Amino acid sequence: MNLKNILFALIVLLCQISISAQQNQLRVSMGIDFINTPSLIDYINQSNFASDGSQLPTFNTAVNFSGEYGKLLNENFQLSIELAYLLYSYNASNINGRYDISYDLIMPSLLAFYVVSGKGYDFKFGGGAGIRFLSVDETLPASARSDNYTSTGFGAIIRAEGNTLLGGNVYANVITDIRYDINGEPKGNLGNLRNNVLNENVNFNSLSVGIKLGVSYFF
Repeated sequence: MNLKNILFALIVLLCQISISAQQNQLRVSMGIDFINTPSLIDYINQSNFASDGSQLPTFNTAVNFSGEYGKLLNENFQLSIELAYLLYSYNASNINGRYDISYDLIMPSLLAFYVVSGKGYDFKFGGGAGIRFLSVDETLPASARSDNYTSTGFGAIIRAEGNTLLGGNVYANVITDIRYDINGEPKGNLGNLRNNVLNENVNFNSLSVGIKLGVSYFF
């Protein structure tokens, strides 16, 4: 059974859980991830796309959007399905022209939480995992053509989440994540992205720490 079939089976399982659950949650959030993608950083820095004065640091920022549906199965245990979208881009200009690279990562995950709640607040601690769909676009200096590379991988999350009542069933939401994603070596019509200095393919495996703000609705 491949990763897509496993994720589908988990989604079906969550949807079929007894309707006697005490509470449901819908959440939307936006935030910033501080992300370390070592192979990509080496590729940009060592291929002279970044000048000596603008070498990429170990951690860089990416935007993260996400939505979540969760079901409280008992007083202290919740299962959730999340769909997150991460976007990163980098560009630089030098004597050879302008270089652009961007990637987006679609991240569906199944999550399990220990829940502590009371009047006007809700805290969750837990984590989960899911498949990852990566798409990379690169435009080399002195070229008008953008080349696309894709791969499928797997990732895991550790999360702390808090909700504070705003009014009615609406809560302010804050999330902190530690995430590790094995996104693999994306491939396109031209083959793999290649770091010729290290004589190896570029992978997009990453470690990130993120914070997101959003809104939750409990019903």
